[in-house]
Amino acid sequence: MKKELPRIGITIGDYNGIGPEVVLKAFNDSRLFEQCVPVVYASPKIINHYKHLFALDKLQHQILKSKDPKLLNPKGLNIVNCLDDEFEVQPGEDTADAGKAAITLLDEALADLKDGYIEILVTAPLNKHNIKVEGVEFTGHTEYITRYFGVQESMMFLVNDNLRVGLVTNHIPIKDVATKLTTKLILQKLEIMNHSLARDFAIDRPKIAVLGLNPHAGDNGLIGKEEKDVIIPAINKAQDARIMAFGPYPADGFFGSGAYRKFDAVLAMYHDQGLVAFKSMGFGNGVNYTAGLPVIRTSPDHGTAYDIAGKDQADENSLREAIYAGIDTLRNRKVYDETHASPLVFKEKRSE
Repeated sequence: MKKELPRIGITIGDYNGIGPEVVLKAFNDSRLFEQCVPVVYASPKIINHYKHLFALDKLQHQILKSKDPKLLNPKGLNIVNCLDDEFEVQPGEDTADAGKAAITLLDEALADLKDGYIEILVTAPLNKHNIKVEGVEFTGHTEYITRYFGVQESMMFLVNDNLRVGLVTNHIPIKDVATKLTTKLILQKLEIMNHSLARDFAIDRPKIAVLGLNPHAGDNGLIGKEEKDVIIPAINKAQDARIMAFGPYPADGFFGSGAYRKFDAVLAMYHDQGLVAFKSMGFGNGVNYTAGLPVIRTSPDHGTAYDIAGKDQADENSLREAIYAGIDTLRNRKVYDETHASPLVFKEKRSE
């Protein structure tokens, strides 16, 4: 019996960035069709523009007339068109129309993910600055998708073959990080990370390193008290819950000495603390994974890259890795759920 391939939804993000380019280039390698059935949220105008621009006309695509899984073409791109043609594709330009389109495509894909039409969502990069959502400040895919699914806390989790880094805080100013950190929040992130490593990455009894906030991890309170007052109590509570969390470690020495190799994942306190190290070790090969959701969402580890958009310079490898990561996660979850209690038990046991 032929194995049914997973249906993977892909949003192109900002159509003036490199999103459409990396999506088309990734699937120009026909071997990817052996792993999944792609459902791309875009429009014929956008797809045709970039196929012609990059001489990818041999890549098959069809415009879906209805959302019947039986109508999907397993050997080409299946385009969900939810845009009108009243816009201009302008590679490298930051436009309001592109932002409006990006959020429209994302909303359509999220509805399909919730309904089960697609099983995995991969989001190509958009520009947070041209996104307008009524009543909500748009700070990024991660926060928007988390709210959509009604989850209290999720975690931005950057992964590649050598390193996994999760974040306690995401897109907030540095001056606000210390006030945002609480023992409760750090413990929640440790719970999310621990469960994700087991369920999504198939790691038994994962070991997690926790970074400090201050230089030298506070130096016993001489350079800040967050480690003593907030971070260490969270680690202790995690250990009481049988989570193998250790630290806090000074970030510079931890990465510089290679100590990260002794752990399955690292929990960083703020965005650049974790991502500088992560991207220095493999920019363009990493995947941004959202842990803690009832659904699977991944994305490449880069932005819209307006400076090279439309110039045939974008590398599709991170987008391809995001697709593979989603497929691996779907498979790992199915195995985990067959052999463990319902994931709802985890949700009920999260710290209040």
